[in-house]
Amino acid sequence: MDDMSKVYVMVLRCPDRPGIVHQATGAILSVDGNIIENAQFTDPDSGMFVMRTRFRSKADAQAVRGSFAAELPSNEFDVRVRPETERLRALVMVSRFDHCLLDLLYRHGNGELDVDIPLVVSNHTDCKRLVTERGIPYLHLPVSAATRHEQERRLREVIAEHRIDMVVLARYMQILSAELCAELRGRAINIHHSFLPGFKGARPYHQAHERGVKLIGATAHYVTADLDEGPIIEQDVIRVNHTHDAEALARLGRDVERSVLYRAVQAHAQDRVILIGDRTIVFS
Repeated sequence: MDDMSKVYVMVLRCPDRPGIVHQATGAILSVDGNIIENAQFTDPDSGMFVMRTRFRSKADAQAVRGSFAAELPSNEFDVRVRPETERLRALVMVSRFDHCLLDLLYRHGNGELDVDIPLVVSNHTDCKRLVTERGIPYLHLPVSAATRHEQERRLREVIAEHRIDMVVLARYMQILSAELCAELRGRAINIHHSFLPGFKGARPYHQAHERGVKLIGATAHYVTADLDEGPIIEQDVIRVNHTHDAEALARLGRDVERSVLYRAVQAHAQDRVILIGDRTIVFS
């Protein structure tokens, strides 16, 4: 393939049966595609087959999508295909804690994060300067029990207006309605601390210190109406000991939250995460 070719990413999901790979690679061949990366998996619990393939083709996006629609009909396959250069548009939401936001903005600015960030939304103004000094618009949408419905209506408008593909809750400390969670299924990622045992409510790091935990961590997951119980995308832990006070645990917790959220957002942005029910398949 010469330099005029484009790299495309195809993600496919369907009930497992013989001949799927043959049919999928046939669709790629129909646009003179050349496979450069492939991963596939059959989930034994659900019987679903999933596949992610990167390939090169000289065909334009419209021709590729048209050919795939003909070769892999929607009544048999759930297929997405896009040019790799068409990056997802991510709406980042934040409250007052800025560590995850700053990490995403830094990685976005130096080219490590494969998304565009057209807007940051917050229910507070604490992080406004951090965002606007990087040339990204900052929208303040305060929320209370009385205004929650109106705030979410405005949020839906923003998502449509800016053609948002994914929402990242970078320590956004408000609960989204069940209706909005359903609308954003598989497109909204949240980050939260992870402990065993689980410490709920305020000051979790103080509770963890009082119980003498030995591991702290973070979990990034898709947002659902069940708080902090959505399909898991990425997790990590670090070991701690009796010398770490609550402030040290919180500091270490922020470090792991940053890295876990970045890895989850990057995996989603690269179409490496595929939902099967309430579980995820994450291709490395």
